[in-house]
Amino acid sequence: MALTQSVRKPVRSVPPSVWLVILGVAALALIIAFMVVGIEGSPAYVLPRRLNRVGAMVLVAIAVAVSTILFQTVTGNRILTPSIMGLDALYILIQTALVFLLGGQALLSLGSPLRFVIEVALMIGFSWLLYRWLFLGSGRSLHLLLLVGIVFGVFFRGVSTLLQRLMDPSEFIILQGLFFASFNRVDPTLLLLSAVVVAGLCIPAWRLRHRLDVLALGRDSAVSLGIDYRRTVTLVLVICSVLVAVSTALVGPVTFFGLLVSALAYQLCNRFHHAAVLPIAVLLGIVALVGGQLVLEQVFEFDTALSIVIEFVGGIVFLVLLLKGRVR
Repeated sequence: MALTQSVRKPVRSVPPSVWLVILGVAALALIIAFMVVGIEGSPAYVLPRRLNRVGAMVLVAIAVAVSTILFQTVTGNRILTPSIMGLDALYILIQTALVFLLGGQALLSLGSPLRFVIEVALMIGFSWLLYRWLFLGSGRSLHLLLLVGIVFGVFFRGVSTLLQRLMDPSEFIILQGLFFASFNRVDPTLLLLSAVVVAGLCIPAWRLRHRLDVLALGRDSAVSLGIDYRRTVTLVLVICSVLVAVSTALVGPVTFFGLLVSALAYQLCNRFHHAAVLPIAVLLGIVALVGGQLVLEQVFEFDTALSIVIEFVGGIVFLVLLLKGRVR
């Protein structure tokens, strides 16, 4: 069933333009507060570090929000995210294999740029192989691609668990810190490179917004309205894969974050057009990441990864959507 038919009428009738203004002001205010609240020591030392963290959070919010909305559109399902393709599991397998083969200290001394290139190349290569295999035959479908992605994800997790059991405990401690997204260890050079890649992918994604509205009606309706379905879906899946690969390699996996912001974005929009849903989802992601990190550090003084809290809340949202029967 089409995505637009599966969405219930939002409980709010506030125009999307109003939400864009509200969320834009909130995001800007939270970014400013994160930069200036609780500064200790020299501002010349603290501000660049905070700016780097804010940049990473904004970049991840954009990449995850855009990739999730696009992926849900082409799959016609609101509880699926690009991580279903097994990219998060592949990231964990890559980290585990590198620590197992090279050792924890050797991995840390490998250098962030080289690790980033290896991780992104492997994740994009895996996605490309899946898509190429999918579209070689006319009998293969998008649902088969999803099923294969899930199977590979389970396989990657199984291999990772096996290697972790064979690993020295001291090495596993180093590895465990790489399993959760962290915005504290982002290399400024990689952040700039990632920003260029994400911006270069968001431009064609935004240009596809009207075709995505048609795709949301379902495959048959999209084809009858003149959309080149296979070409458009392939392009969208490639954009999603690269965005997720760059985001995951930059800070680590955030499995349920995209589900959280997309579900909220659909609830706030009274018109399910991608011209409104995409920017609202991005702004919600920025508010969630920057605001959540600010509250954890300045209010609760917790020394924990924000991604753990986001995964917990996102998991609850996933269960709620599943129990409410919003798969179709």
